Amino acid sequence: MLDAIRPSLEKFMASRNPGPPPRLGIRYDASGRFLPEPGNTVVCHLVNGSPSESAILAVRERMMALPGADGLAFTPAPSLHMTLFQGIIDSRRQYPYWPVGVPLDTNIDAMTRRFLSRLDGFDGNGPFSVKVTEVLPTGLTIEGVGEADRLTMQAWRDALARALGYRHPDHDSYRFHITFAYVIRGLANEVAGVWQDFLDESLAFLQREAPVLALRNPAFCRFRDMERFEEVLILE
Repeated sequence: MLDAIRPSLEKFMASRNPGPPPRLGIRYDASGRFLPEPGNTVVCHLVNGSPSESAILAVRERMMALPGADGLAFTPAPSLHMTLFQGIIDSRRQYPYWPVGVPLDTNIDAMTRRFLSRLDGFDGNGPFSVKVTEVLPTGLTIEGVGEADRLTMQAWRDALARALGYRHPDHDSYRFHITFAYVIRGLANEVAGVWQDFLDESLAFLQREAPVLALRNPAFCRFRDMERFEEVLILE
């Protein structure tokens, strides 16, 4: 069975990934409870009540009922979003994940105020459309519908990097996504087939029912943990 599953699922199999997930004990605990990990970020939330939100929530609900889903820490449905630009976070105070010239011990609330000042008068790079390209146990992989959309999304990231003063190492290769859950423990071998079928069926379902996702405008958000992303400034 393991030889038949695609590589994107392999890393979630218990026999292939025996070590603890890197954020376990920092972002969430072994019971699935999310821990305080304040920071800020730029995201696009799902449009409430849209057909694409309904389709995504249906996939998430079915995933939560699968055997082995108790090995995942699911974020609350209202928190679902696509990250457009990674922010700073309390548990990762190091360069280049932090603005050059800003002390690494600066309070997160002070950083949020500093970023709001830097975003004053920020000129966005226009609208873009996105689609789902892959369904994983942890959520959805997203990309622009067309080349123009992909270029616009990258232009947003470039402009935000200039305004906020830092670029993560994966700035140009970043894979957009919507997180459903974080791994507590890998999936057992015996459920591989069930998950493989579900992921394939879910991708086909989303591509049929939600070929273009309805997203709200990019927003600079602050958070205390992974359960809620408060929109502080809508970026036009």
